[in-house]
Amino acid sequence: MYMKDADTVIIIDDDQITRTVLGNIFKDKYRIIEASGGGEGLEKILGKKDEICAVLLDVIMPGMSGIDVLRKLRGENLMDRIPVFLITAEATDSVLKEAYVLGVMDVISKPFVSYVIEKRIGSVIELFRARRRLSCTVDEQKSTISLQEEKITDLNRGMVEALATAIEFRSIESGEHVKRIHDITKYMLENTVLGEGFTGGQIDLIAVASIVHDVGKISIPDSILNKPGRLTPDEYEIMKTHAAKGGELLEQIPQLREHESFQYAYDIARHHHERWDGTGYPDGLKGNEIPVYTQIVSIADVYDALISRRVYKDPLEASTAWDMISSGECGAFNPRLLDSFFSVEKEIRKFYRAKS
Repeated sequence: MYMKDADTVIIIDDDQITRTVLGNIFKDKYRIIEASGGGEGLEKILGKKDEICAVLLDVIMPGMSGIDVLRKLRGENLMDRIPVFLITAEATDSVLKEAYVLGVMDVISKPFVSYVIEKRIGSVIELFRARRRLSCTVDEQKSTISLQEEKITDLNRGMVEALATAIEFRSIESGEHVKRIHDITKYMLENTVLGEGFTGGQIDLIAVASIVHDVGKISIPDSILNKPGRLTPDEYEIMKTHAAKGGELLEQIPQLREHESFQYAYDIARHHHERWDGTGYPDGLKGNEIPVYTQIVSIADVYDALISRRVYKDPLEASTAWDMISSGECGAFNPRLLDSFFSVEKEIRKFYRAKS
């Protein structure tokens, strides 16, 4: 049975101008309903919960605040079903912390840029739609085991691609970045000793899983994610949460948890910032506690970041990047990994010339 996509965005804000501006941004793609307060908004959400694809929520409102609404939605188990975005000028540390604990998808500060907010929210809506379609499709195919397995494989690959697309919307350099990480990971597994013991099918799964290494960045505010200068210590601590957030997000996709690619994707998303000497994050893994395929993604990620243009830096020469990596300036890497990467680094450089 076909499940119709939820198509309604609800805007809850006591400021009429803000509701109008947000409504104009999304009205061409979604039905818009409004509420001028938290209590009214909560009532409308509960009455139309199967139709709502996103909640845009202010924090400070008369009566029930935005945080109060989040608590109620959490109690109704709706935070995993409907993406909620706080759009507010009151983004204090305490508000941010409680909002994310309650399960808010993102906190967007006022004033906002219309194009950015459209892409930022639209990509997450499509991600939730894809997850909902996947669940529906799998349920419909339970009567035919072989067909079910085929569809799960195809749809989970599509889910990984949808997650990567969501990253592209959030970060201006992530589109080509995730493609190169896929290519480098696959090349190293196929052409160095690090791929020994992996089948061709496993290498394909790992390469696809590598593109969601930064999926947790969907939870990082744009003001930090795309900051053109050096992050403050507090901002860096928030940025570091993307690794654990990435693992948590992948765990919330039930069908992916049951798929053979899940462990690869989870390990890569959560542990690609771990380091060989245990100084990485989020879990301080060291040595062979870090899966070899995750180590490959880690060094590929660092290399690509160094030789690519980012909002906060110009690209470095490949030779300079390699000197920084091999000297330990970018953290400690497995000596065997360094030897393997160095043995194919000249070939990897060609990926960049081919796409420049």
